[in-house]
Amino acid sequence: MENIKDLLNSKKYKGIIPILLTAGRLAEKENIDIYVVGGIVRDLLMNRSINDIDIMVVTDGVHFAKKLAFELGIKKIVPFPKFGTAIIPNKNISIEVATARTETYSKSSRKPTEVVYTDLRGDVSRRDFTINAMAMDIHPLRYGNLTDLFNGILDINEKILRTPLNPDETFSEDPLRMIRAAYFSSKLNFKIDQFTLKSIKKTAHRIDIVSTERIRDEFIKILKTDKPSIGIIILQKVGLLKYIFPEIDMMYGMNQTSEWHHKDIFAHTLQVVDNAAILTDKMEIRFAALVHDIAKPRTRRIDKKKGYTFHGHDAVGEKMLNDVARRMKLSNILKVYLKKLTLLHLRPIALVKDIVTDSAIRRLMVAAGHDLDDLMILCRADITTKNPKRVKKYLKKFEKVEQKMKSVLEKDSLKSFQSPVRGKEIMEFCGIGEGPIIGQIKKNIEEAILNGDIQNNYEDALEYLKKIKENYLGKPN
Repeated sequence: MENIKDLLNSKKYKGIIPILLTAGRLAEKENIDIYVVGGIVRDLLMNRSINDIDIMVVTDGVHFAKKLAFELGIKKIVPFPKFGTAIIPNKNISIEVATARTETYSKSSRKPTEVVYTDLRGDVSRRDFTINAMAMDIHPLRYGNLTDLFNGILDINEKILRTPLNPDETFSEDPLRMIRAAYFSSKLNFKIDQFTLKSIKKTAHRIDIVSTERIRDEFIKILKTDKPSIGIIILQKVGLLKYIFPEIDMMYGMNQTSEWHHKDIFAHTLQVVDNAAILTDKMEIRFAALVHDIAKPRTRRIDKKKGYTFHGHDAVGEKMLNDVARRMKLSNILKVYLKKLTLLHLRPIALVKDIVTDSAIRRLMVAAGHDLDDLMILCRADITTKNPKRVKKYLKKFEKVEQKMKSVLEKDSLKSFQSPVRGKEIMEFCGIGEGPIIGQIKKNIEEAILNGDIQNNYEDALEYLKKIKENYLGKPN
C-alpha cells in the first residue's frame, strides 16, 4: 500500500480533484468503499494527462452514479444496469461509475454471460494488464492509499505489459485485449512480456468473436499514438493483422525497388505512417498513409530493366478501399477521403519530377479540393529514403510545386472550381432546355480553363461559349 495523493497536486489535475473529493465525501456519507481504478491511476503514476475517471464502488454502481451526478449538478446519467455501471455525462472529463464485479464469458462471445458483484481484489484481478489493475482509495479517511496487488508499479518502471492472471484466460475471455496490448505498447512504448506475447499468438484466432466496430475503434487508437508502427508491427508478429487488416498484412516480406523506399513494402508503409504521425495529429492522414500503397501486392510485376513495378496501384487501391470500408464499417466520409488520397498520392510526385505547367497544377487542385493540404502532407510523409541530401532535394521541389499552387490559386480561386457561366445562362444563350447537354457544355468550359486555353473569369468563359455553342445545337437534349 502506498499513498499517491501528492501526485494530484499538479496543476494539470486541478479539474479532477473536486470530482474525486465530492465522490469520496458521498461514499463516506453512504458508508461504502470507493476507489478510482485503471487508467487514471496508471496515468497519475506516469504523470500523464488524464482523459477519464473510472470510479469503482463496492455497492450498486448505478444507484451511486445517480447520487453523484446530483452532487455534481448533472441532471442525467447513462445507466447500464445489467453490468452495474453508469456514465455521468461531463463536458470536461468522462466519468464512469462501476460496481466492483467479476464476469463470466462463453467461448463464442466476448459479452459476459454472468456478472458477479465482488470486492476490490476480485475487481482488479479481472483487469487486462497489471498497469491497469491498480486502485486508489478516495474515501476521505483513506484518500490516496494505493492498492497494487499485481506489481503494476514495478511493471510501469520496467515498461512491461503483462496480465494480472493467466494470459490464456485473460485473452480468451475478451480477445479485444490482444489488440489493446498492441495499443498500450504503442501508446506507452512498453514491451509485451514473452509469456503474454506467446499467449496472444496462440489465441489470435479468437479475435473473430469481437465485433467489427470494436476492432476498428481499437485499431484507430493505435493510429492516433505517437508512433503507430509499434502497435501495427506487434499485430503482424502475433498473427492478428491478417484478421484485422489482411491487405496490410500481405505487404510483409514483399520486396520492391529500393531507390526511394525500403525494399519491403510493409516496412515502407509503416515508415510513411510514422512520418505522417510526426507531421500531423490528424488520424485521417495517418490512415491514408497506411493504405496509400494498399494495391502494391496486387499490382506488383517484374520488369527486366526496371525491376519491380506497380503500375496503376493508385487506381486499383482506390477501388480496393470500397471493400476495406465495408468490412471495417468505416464512415462514408472517411471512405471517400481515403479513396481520394490513395488515387491522388502519386500526382504531386509526378509534378515534382516533370515540368510543372499551370494546367497540371489546376487539375490536381481541382481533384484534391479541400483535401489538398492533407494530400501534400501525405506526399511529404511518403519520402522514406535515408539519404538526407535526397530528402532535402525532394522537399525543395515540393516547395516549388506548392508555390506554383499558391500562384495559380491566387489567379483562379480553384479550390471550389466551377464554370463561371452557369446552367441557366447557357440555356438562355443557346435557346435550349434542361438536359445533359448543359452539363457537357459546362464541362467543356471547365476543361478549357483547366487546360489554360482561357482565363477563369466570366467574360472569357462567355466568349468561349459563343465559339463552341454550334457544336451542341441540334443535338438531342
